[in-house]
Amino acid sequence: MIFLRRTVRVAVLTLLVIPITAVTATPQAAADPRKRSQADAGTLARHRLAQLKVARPLSIRGYSHRRFQPRWAHHKGRCDAREVVLARDGRRVRRNAACHPVKGVWYSPYDGKWLKSEKQVDVDHVVPLAYAWRSGAGKWSQARRRAFANDLTRPELIAVSHSVNIAKGGQGPQSWRPPRRSYWCRYATSWITVKSHYRLSVTRREKVALLNMLRTCRGR
Repeated sequence: MIFLRRTVRVAVLTLLVIPITAVTATPQAAADPRKRSQADAGTLARHRLAQLKVARPLSIRGYSHRRFQPRWAHHKGRCDAREVVLARDGRRVRRNAACHPVKGVWYSPYDGKWLKSEKQVDVDHVVPLAYAWRSGAGKWSQARRRAFANDLTRPELIAVSHSVNIAKGGQGPQSWRPPRRSYWCRYATSWITVKSHYRLSVTRREKVALLNMLRTCRGR
């Protein structure tokens, strides 16, 4: 009988200890998941960047926007890639019967602007088409270039303000960076992800610029 009482008492104490341990550990574990994820993304990006071929930029001769994108490709019924991105990146987006956004609000992560009209929004190619051409895309088939220009799987397409997209143009990270420094980590990891998937080369200056931007990843 005494043995049974001791057993019950030990079991009760064990049940009391377990929740206390869990409660103590949870706040610390939940405190920095974003820091860990950004740091992990930065680490992976550095690994991918190290594997990219470093080469001089190829000639722009023969390049034309139409060699990549005579028009936006359709992905979902009547919706083309641009319309899909606008619906994905916007808030409270309403579309007409033809899938074109007629109302919504968009946040431009490059410059921190809130946009209340679709006319103020551009869908940016993170790695510009002309830049991709000089990195090796000029040797691709028309089908592969078209797939690149309409890629919704990789972080190649993003809704941004028209003004910041015009300022960026076809420049690489050694010449242009998003005005919002807090977005540099995301921009660099996106750029590297796209180039890694499509096996595009980088220049030495481009690589240095990307490494500098990756230093802003949290946890580094």
